[in-house]
Amino acid sequence: MKIVSFGDVHMATRNLDRMHEIMRDCDLVVLSGDLTNFGGATEMSQVLSDVGRLCPNILALPGNLDRPETIEYLRERHIGLHGTGRIVNGVGIFGCGGSNRSPFNTPTEFDEDEIYATLLAGYEQVRDVRPLLMICHPPPFETRCDRLLSGKAVGSTAARRFIEEYQPDVCISGHIHESAGEDAIGSTRIFNAGPFKDGGYIIVAGGEHGLAARLEFL
Repeated sequence: MKIVSFGDVHMATRNLDRMHEIMRDCDLVVLSGDLTNFGGATEMSQVLSDVGRLCPNILALPGNLDRPETIEYLRERHIGLHGTGRIVNGVGIFGCGGSNRSPFNTPTEFDEDEIYATLLAGYEQVRDVRPLLMICHPPPFETRCDRLLSGKAVGSTAARRFIEEYQPDVCISGHIHESAGEDAIGSTRIFNAGPFKDGGYIIVAGGEHGLAARLEFL
């Protein structure tokens, strides 16, 4: 199984023109949040349509800059991962969108307890499946994936706690544009592809023996 994942699209889908060969044989695209800029269902639909021309099989999260209505919109389309677990070709996939609280009061933010509960709700639907892929728009706290340019860690403490307790195989995050990179918490590998306009994406190869993931750039 080949999964291609990216996020922080913010309506900027131009790089999809360069993804044809990369996505030619992918089985699933996972969008890790912030598909729009303060947009709702209409704007999100435009991004999903653009992505769907390359791969029709999509799972997605809203980010903190997607309006709250997009949570239900994705759920109604049966492609949402917020608080939901799905099994695709034997891989358990679950997630949490939005972000932890910020000074900017963006449209979709949650308390840390809400983030933990949302992750747990999704996990419970796939808890007996291995391997596990966690998609969480806010990166876990104090990793190479959650640092501002100043070096300050601004990720989710709940996401980190969840990973420490449950150790999914891979966690894909986003949100912090300047922290494209990878790290690990225990046996869980953490990835942040950065904003899609900068060309970052993640390839995940899945099977009964686990997940192999890598960060790539166009």
